[in-house]
Amino acid sequence: MTPGFDPAYLSSTTNSFIAFARATAPEVLPFGESGAQLPAPQVPEGTTIVSFKTATGVLMAGDRRATIGNVIASHTIEKVHAADSTSVIGIAGTAGLALELIRLFQLELEHYEKIEGTPLSLVGKANRLASMLRANLGLAMQGLAVVPLFAGVEPGADHGRIFSFDVTGGKYEEVNFHSIGSGSGFARGALKKLWSPDLDSPAAIRVAVEALIDAADDDSATGGPDFMRQVAPVVHLVDAAGTRQVPQSEVLDIATAVVATRAEGERA
Repeated sequence: MTPGFDPAYLSSTTNSFIAFARATAPEVLPFGESGAQLPAPQVPEGTTIVSFKTATGVLMAGDRRATIGNVIASHTIEKVHAADSTSVIGIAGTAGLALELIRLFQLELEHYEKIEGTPLSLVGKANRLASMLRANLGLAMQGLAVVPLFAGVEPGADHGRIFSFDVTGGKYEEVNFHSIGSGSGFARGALKKLWSPDLDSPAAIRVAVEALIDAADDDSATGGPDFMRQVAPVVHLVDAAGTRQVPQSEVLDIATAVVATRAEGERA
């Protein structure tokens, strides 16, 4: 036996990192050993996320505000992350648990690929995420809910797919666009007017920024571009070449142009 290693680390053959962690060190999981219910304290909540298909893949963007009741807890939280090289995940809900869920999901996908020698399909990734949400149901029922949005591109494909979820682990594939969080209704209303299937990257980024600005205009829990702090929404693009995050400076430039155009329209 290799010195220093528990036998479980050398004998496990499961392709699920969560199953392995539950058997060897359940305390590292955000939902604990058995999803035991805990008192729900006041914790930061994150919103709003938008995602839609583009001409070459899919885009996902999120604002940077987290709130505790009517108090702004953070101006700079990042709610959208690359899940792996071909998919992205965004979160709304209890911020601490949601960020832990993202890190655990990233590990789950990496672990599966190392064990099996091939990545999960996009639908397989969505199914794994749904099972993780079901494991968190006990905490969700106590008010510590996490709701993700997941999107990506299958290797070799030229179009994206978007999956939404509920707190029980229900999984739903969206047609063209979707949004989650407290400002989702306002963002989705903007997307209905601005989205088209042939959006290239610059046009898609502008649409995402406009949708988040509309959400921030009517939802106090959603933060728009913060020009004083130079904080812009987080925007990720996924296409056949992989996942990339749009630089903050580029997003701020587009946001500046959007605000200027709207100001001109109001003065006209």
